[in-house]
Amino acid sequence: MIPVSGWASRRFGAKSVWLVSLVLFVAGSTLCGFATSIDELIVFRVLQGLGGGMILPIGQLMMAEAAGPSRMGRVMSIVAVPAMLAPVLGPTLGGVIIENASWHWIFFVNVPIGFAAVIASVRILPRVKPGAAGSLDALGLAFMATGLVLATYGLAEIGSTGSFTSVKVLIPCLVGLVLVGMFVRHALRVPRPLLDLRLYRRTTFASASFAMFCLGAALFGGLILLPLYWQDIRHESVILTGVLTAPQGLGMALVMPIAGKLSDRHGGGPLALFGVILTTVTTIPFAFVGVHTPIVWLSLAMFMRGTGIGFAFMPAMAAAFAALERHELSDATPQLNVLQRVGGSIGTATLAVVLQRSLVGALTPAARASAYGTAFLWSAGITALAIVPCIILVRAERSARAARAIDADETATPVTETALA
Repeated sequence: MIPVSGWASRRFGAKSVWLVSLVLFVAGSTLCGFATSIDELIVFRVLQGLGGGMILPIGQLMMAEAAGPSRMGRVMSIVAVPAMLAPVLGPTLGGVIIENASWHWIFFVNVPIGFAAVIASVRILPRVKPGAAGSLDALGLAFMATGLVLATYGLAEIGSTGSFTSVKVLIPCLVGLVLVGMFVRHALRVPRPLLDLRLYRRTTFASASFAMFCLGAALFGGLILLPLYWQDIRHESVILTGVLTAPQGLGMALVMPIAGKLSDRHGGGPLALFGVILTTVTTIPFAFVGVHTPIVWLSLAMFMRGTGIGFAFMPAMAAAFAALERHELSDATPQLNVLQRVGGSIGTATLAVVLQRSLVGALTPAARASAYGTAFLWSAGITALAIVPCIILVRAERSARAARAIDADETATPVTETALA
């Protein structure tokens, strides 16, 4: 649903699509809670995903249109704070539910929140009239949606097979990549594709997008390692594991409003570069994690890592949006969300395979802890990949500011000469 969200918002209006998405998500959550078999649960999860897939991109689109390029960083960073608190509250709440209630309440907890969101949306969100959307690019949707699903499924199978060369991995990934390639070729040839890939011809948008792809891999990939470490090596409870993942989310939530204001003032590139370097450096200490590493020390390192992610993620996103015109937002928002999710899938799959292979033959607790250290070292390497696009982003923003200054001088020169005359 993410690729089609841009067209749907233009065709039916962002508010209408947002409300439909919320209703589908709440309905899917309710049915999941009442599921009596795995088959029912899978079907209802699909319904939940049909709604949930559009909630984030449509929400970002409405916020970007309301904020405008000059306030993009500030608005997006403030709104992102609740999302960044999810790693703090989600695992803890999930642990409480699992240990004290039925698993059905994992889904029922969404229902009252969803109803409140629907009521608030009806009353508060401004109604935007549908625009000129044209007909749905059905061929592009077939290529993109099928290709992404197959590629993501193949990446997910890496974690269960423990190999990049398994048939269950290779066939879905290769077919998925071929279909995505066919979509790219199709999108560059038709006048109104499902997603306008011509946006990537702009250096600022392209470099910011690739930086978010790498950060998605580092963030979501790293999230699978910490809970496993706390439970597998330290034998902590589910609830305490959720609490021990909190420092990273707190670090992210604390700096994002600051990062947003600074990115509006100085550009997103320098802050994103600083954040990526800080995230890389603060991930390296986890490579030396042991069986009895002090929890206080690990919590401090996680907090600093979250600070780095907060300084990197939001300025990169703000820089990507700031490089666009308002009419281009409906194309850019789903693309950025797709990149984050594909990056997260690749990061998760890669670190899962590294961890699984490192655990082979690790019979002692110290050896198992060392295996986690190896996976964390790979996580630092994945994060470091974002340094290069951030450097390109800094240079692109600098060139764009210089070009705007030249245009401003050329516009002001005739006025000055007239005044002197």
